[in-house]
Amino acid sequence: MSAVQARFRAGEPLESKLAPQVVTRADLSGQFEGYASLFNLPDLGKDLVEPGAFSASLARRGPRGIKLLWQHDPSEPIGQWLLLREDARGLFVRGRLSPDVARAREVLALMRDGAVDGLSIGFRTVRARSEPRTGIRRLSEIDLWEISIVTFPLLPQARVSAVKAAPVRLF
Repeated sequence: MSAVQARFRAGEPLESKLAPQVVTRADLSGQFEGYASLFNLPDLGKDLVEPGAFSASLARRGPRGIKLLWQHDPSEPIGQWLLLREDARGLFVRGRLSPDVARAREVLALMRDGAVDGLSIGFRTVRARSEPRTGIRRLSEIDLWEISIVTFPLLPQARVSAVKAAPVRLF
């Protein structure tokens, strides 16, 4: 159970600071995009990902080698990653939910309704250093295994920013 889930279950108030984002209607392709991680921002567990931390893992695994899961559950793959890249802001992702998977259709409906929009990374730490004064762990290299669509991301700013819009019909 994550720290956020534990706080939620204990009834502890949660604080989130989010930039407003508009999620559009989605078509049947189930494509979406957003940032799974943002550089130089500590998450609620006091981890901070540094620029370049994903580069070796992305080069080695590529998008097909990183799983797209629901709530970090390895028994719940719901699609595939089409694009994963580091940019100046963080880890930008574009994925597609699998229309033949029941859970993926449910997730797509929740995303279209704006009920679920969190992204969260699952990884193994390769190189990191801790700052004793702040307690922040700076992750300089991580081995990325999976990225999940989640209800409560540990990094509150890691969100789906767009769901592919359906074509507009005039008549």
